Amino acid sequence: MTKFEEELSNLPVSIVTNDGDYWNKAQLLTVFKDWQPQQALPVVPEDVDKAIKYLKKHNNSTFSDLGGILTEKGFWWLNDFQFKDRRFGFGGLNNKLFILSHLAITGYTVEKPQIEKPQLFYIDLPKVFGLSDSTSDSTFVSKAESGIISEFTKGKDYALKLTEQEINSIDERYWQFAVPVEDGE
Repeated sequence: MTKFEEELSNLPVSIVTNDGDYWNKAQLLTVFKDWQPQQALPVVPEDVDKAIKYLKKHNNSTFSDLGGILTEKGFWWLNDFQFKDRRFGFGGLNNKLFILSHLAITGYTVEKPQIEKPQLFYIDLPKVFGLSDSTSDSTFVSKAESGIISEFTKGKDYALKLTEQEINSIDERYWQFAVPVEDGE
């Protein structure tokens, strides 16, 4: 039961509004008997959003006019949307135009692109570099400026986290010592 339905069922038997209108609970329940909560708006990819906006400006467009706007992902999204909602029929490019027009009228939200975080790495230098003492097998880079490593540390807590491009800017030979940073580190 939704909050609205719960509040409706908890109303007193009759209500007099500030305007002097009188409602009894039976009348309210009759008015709202078929009430359904509004469904969430569909979430469309960015290219479908661009296609809808294009169609709003160019209302005599055909589906082939959208070839430069609609990507394969957008086309598959339209196919999936059409398959899930049988009101739009099966296949057919005109049906895709109908779907885009329907979305323009009823509303939609645009999918937010996920920003992919670059993989980070530590540079773990082995003992052979002569930087480690006898109690530790590893020394991590802790500072690099202008492509030059200038400080080291014994533990990962103070180690520098570098992207692939940053390691290459120092010297791509350091790739052999790169250790991926785990999530949460």
